[in-house]
Amino acid sequence: MKYNELQVSTNKDKKRVGRGISGGQGKTAGRGTKGQKARTGKKLRPMFQGGQRALAQAIPKNRGFKSLRTPAQVVYADHLNAFAGKTVDNFLLFEEGYIATPFHTVKVISRGELTTKLDLRVQGASKSVVEAIQKAGGTFEKVPTPIQKSQKDAENETK
Repeated sequence: MKYNELQVSTNKDKKRVGRGISGGQGKTAGRGTKGQKARTGKKLRPMFQGGQRALAQAIPKNRGFKSLRTPAQVVYADHLNAFAGKTVDNFLLFEEGYIATPFHTVKVISRGELTTKLDLRVQGASKSVVEAIQKAGGTFEKVPTPIQKSQKDAENETK
């Protein structure tokens, strides 16, 4: 017989405790002898430490809240000089390695000088960047964040 030919059932019956001494889990039913945990009735709270001050109460709490919004991916204006005369969007920036994923918000912020004419189509840009693009003869268009297609949609389009 081989390991892969074994007939194993995944559904195991629940262990029946307290059914006599021959049952293996009889008499005390695995609870030990005496004490609060051996008794029936009220169960202990998950954080209960026997009347001692709970650690969760003793340590300081984090105040405020944590935002679930993912921060925008930053691209600097002087990096855009490499795209002279092109239409720059999330996918072009991703292909060139300036952002990690094309499906998150991108914001262009000012650093260095923007000298080339280009058309910028991303989710955001600082005022100084928009002015620099227009001064160089280009355009800025604010577009929504691209949504990634699911595998099912991609398969249906190919059929």
